Amino acid sequence: MRTILNVIWLVFAGIWLAIGYALAGIICCVLIVTIPFGIASFRIAAYALWPFGRTVVRDPDAGVFSTLGNIIWCVVAGIWLAIGHVVTSIPLFLSIIGIPMGVANLKLIPISLLPLGARIVTND
Repeated sequence: MRTILNVIWLVFAGIWLAIGYALAGIICCVLIVTIPFGIASFRIAAYALWPFGRTVVRDPDAGVFSTLGNIIWCVVAGIWLAIGHVVTSIPLFLSIIGIPMGVANLKLIPISLLPLGARIVTND
């Protein structure tokens, strides 16, 4: 079932969200100081392509630099990516088959706002 949902997700929402994260990652890698943000953005892009069967776990030992980085990320890119998730979840909720994908889209909002200090792991 996860594979079917992931394929439907990829067509209707995943590819567009992954492109947004990849663009943010490229911009962050071009600006050499923000390379850690770029790496986090590429990790989230892979998660946005295939989200079912995976989840986000916060690292309690992330530290103060992770918190500062998350504040900067949230102001610069996180808010725009979270808005993208909300906008793409609305049409998904309008159909019955899209409801699980809309929920998955909303599940991606916390990691889009605060990507540093988080790990993406499988549910198994």
